[in-house]
Amino acid sequence: MFSRVRILTVTILVILALFTRFYRLNWSSGHFPHPDENNMGIAVSRLSAGNLNPEFFAYGQFPLYLAYFSLNLLHLPNNFANSIYALRFESALFSFLSLPVFYLLARRLFKKELFRLIFLFLLIFNPGLIQLAHFGTTESLLIFVFALNLYFAFRILETRQVGRLCAILLFSSLITSVGLASKISSLIFIFPVLLSLVITHRQKKLIFLLITSYYLLFTICFYILLSPYNVIKRSDFLGSMRYETAVATGKDKVFYTNQYLATTPYLFQLTNIFPYTSGLPVFIFGLLGFCLILKPTRPAGRHSAIGRKSFITWAIVLTSGLIYFLYFGSLYAKWTRFMSPIFFTFPLLCTYFLSRFRNNYIVYFLVFVSVLPGLSFTRLYFQSDIRVVASRWLNDYLPAGSQILSEAGNVNDIPYINEKNHQIINFDFYNLDSNQELIQKLPGLLEKSNYIIVPSRRMFGNQMWDRFPYSNEYYTRLFSGDYGFTKIKEFRLPTDFLLNSENAEETWSVFDHPTIRVFQKL
Repeated sequence: MFSRVRILTVTILVILALFTRFYRLNWSSGHFPHPDENNMGIAVSRLSAGNLNPEFFAYGQFPLYLAYFSLNLLHLPNNFANSIYALRFESALFSFLSLPVFYLLARRLFKKELFRLIFLFLLIFNPGLIQLAHFGTTESLLIFVFALNLYFAFRILETRQVGRLCAILLFSSLITSVGLASKISSLIFIFPVLLSLVITHRQKKLIFLLITSYYLLFTICFYILLSPYNVIKRSDFLGSMRYETAVATGKDKVFYTNQYLATTPYLFQLTNIFPYTSGLPVFIFGLLGFCLILKPTRPAGRHSAIGRKSFITWAIVLTSGLIYFLYFGSLYAKWTRFMSPIFFTFPLLCTYFLSRFRNNYIVYFLVFVSVLPGLSFTRLYFQSDIRVVASRWLNDYLPAGSQILSEAGNVNDIPYINEKNHQIINFDFYNLDSNQELIQKLPGLLEKSNYIIVPSRRMFGNQMWDRFPYSNEYYTRLFSGDYGFTKIKEFRLPTDFLLNSENAEETWSVFDHPTIRVFQKL
């Protein structure tokens, strides 16, 4: 009886995981609004049998080659759209494959099977992981690499035979190199492996030095094989890294990082990222779980969900996650994707919190509440892309020849059908406060425009404060009606349970579910 229940449970979880990761990878209706996805898709479509140089070095070549060779294997044309869909499938696949790895971690963290499955269930319905699986970017792959390195760290703790240890380190070096060959910042994922080596061999300095060198040497070799043009075109690679680093650290201020001006490191992530990517209930329960872990109690008590032997494994997981958070959370640029490798921590801490309840009915109820944000978020993939919906409405309801003022600077403009000869101007509001010509031009555009479209919160969410006086004045007067425009339509996908997406870090919403506002001149 137990085996049948177990088989049924696993089958249901696998079906749910496949659905939440792979359902409607074509959600954007042929429009690709994520800039990294666009850049990677262009790089893949540039590859050929005679030229494997993607001429793009913000990311490594491994995910690009994987998409390219997948298309070739399936005899599909290597065009831009197919490249994007290959990248999305790749992302969904690694997101799916990371789930059994996290389950293996849970087996070492929780004594009871119930809480291992609850942790897996929370990951399946994690909004952040679901979203990343539908973008053709590297984040799902990096999560997979980090999870595997945590698993290898646990295996190192359990291994005493030198031959078996070398085999584990060889596999770990391959996985680590996959991360490095995808994004160089994943170098930080070696931390749990090195930490476990320190714990197990700290008193044998020579052995520690030898096996660490062995691990790092193979990692470097595999990295070069998987991303060769980082070495072959070293100057291009280093130039790209200097630029990306300057943007991430704030040394170079660019228009698409305006939202991070005057933000507080760590607090920003805890208020503008994790409540949305985890879902509000998991975020709150996770914070409570973290407080309980810090509370000085015996970890292996009668009703504890963790055993004595798992104390070190918990320490490795939490320390690794904390090190990652402390480094990337301190950066000037605080994109949601920067936190993605530790998205699993709040479901993990939430599961620990739930494990402290003795009444299973309370646990089941709290689990149900915890997955509501994930269920709400999946509604995004049951509906047409919001930009396409807005475009149809504009074509159907706006009079022929209407003068429409919109915003430049979005990755993809609203895909106007425009069968009625609408005159659309995408104005550069990003540079309004630093360009006198734009300042002088705006009043004339407002005078002749019949409609104004605000395609997302990207501009007004970042430039409605004193540092941007002209932008602040424009949006304040537009929203208050001082310009003589009134809002007649708002397109919004209510995907966030008890939260407003526009209050999150902007990339959480603007790529796949922006709120679009239409104003009409009275």
